[in-house]
Amino acid sequence: MTLSLLDWRRRVAALHATVRSCADPEAGWCRWRDGRDELFAGHPQSPLDPAARAAFDGLPVAPYDPALRFEPALEPAAALRLEVPTAADGVVPLERIGAVALPGVGRLDVWWVALYGGGVFLPLRDGTAGSTTYGGGRYLLDTVKGADLGGAGDRLVVDLNFAYHPSCAYDPRWSCPLAPEGNRVDAPVPAGEQLPPGGWYRP
Repeated sequence: MTLSLLDWRRRVAALHATVRSCADPEAGWCRWRDGRDELFAGHPQSPLDPAARAAFDGLPVAPYDPALRFEPALEPAAALRLEVPTAADGVVPLERIGAVALPGVGRLDVWWVALYGGGVFLPLRDGTAGSTTYGGGRYLLDTVKGADLGGAGDRLVVDLNFAYHPSCAYDPRWSCPLAPEGNRVDAPVPAGEQLPPGGWYRP
C-alpha cells in the first residue's frame, strides 16, 4: 500500500506540474480532468469503492470558464491555529497564513499544513454544497498532496475550475479536513467537480 500511495502522489504532482507548464489554462485543465479520470478508474489508490470503480465512466466536471481563474495576492489575516482530526492522518494542524479575495465569490482563508514538509491548503464550501457538490466542500489547493496551480511572488493561482472533492466525498471510510468557517461562502461556484445524481454513496 505504501508504494502505491507514493505512486498516486507522484502522479498527482506530475499532473499538476503539467498544468503549470501549459500556456493555455483551459488546455491544462483538460489534461487535469483526463488525468484524474485515468487515476480514478485504474489506480489501486483510487478513493472509489470497487462497485463505483466498476461502473466509473468519468468524474462529472463543469465546462471550463476562464472568468473563474484568478491570481490574487495573499492578504494579511489574524493568526489562527486549528487541529483537525482525520482517520488516516491523525490530527492535522492548520495555521492561517493569510487570505485571498476572489471577485464574485468572497474572501477565503489560506492555511499552512503545519506538519513535516508543510504546504498550502485552500478549501472551499460554496453555495452549491449539499446539492450539486459535496456537503463538506471541495479543495482548490492542497500542495502537500501535489495540488498546486502555481503563482509568483505573493500571488497564488486560484482557478475555481480545478475545484475537486476530497476523498471522503466518494466513500465514508475516508476522513478529510473540511472547510473551516473562513472558507465558507454563500455564493454558488458552479465550476469544477460536481456530484453525480444521488452522490457517490448513500450515508
